[in-house]
Amino acid sequence: MGEISIKITISDRIYPLKVNTEEEEIVRRAAKMINERIKDYQDNYAVRDKQDLLSMAVLHYATAVLRTENKVQNQDTAVADKVEELDVLLNGFFTK
Repeated sequence: MGEISIKITISDRIYPLKVNTEEEEIVRRAAKMINERIKDYQDNYAVRDKQDLLSMAVLHYATAVLRTENKVQNQDTAVADKVEELDVLLNGFFTK
């Protein structure tokens, strides 16, 4: 489970990276997703500048991460509330 050297292409530029062997597939899939998002923006919008396309792709994925973090946080809060509610019910039941 050591590091390996790989080359990732994003927006026609090659990036040599060293990654853990167990992360190689994830890094390659991430690069593929980024390239697909860039191509989608390029095909559907009048944007040709690579920097603008990269920025739009980064904004898309950063927004998705923040939405997911917010959703997880809300779910964690809901679970904690339910656990506390259950604890109160159980304490009430066992103290009778």
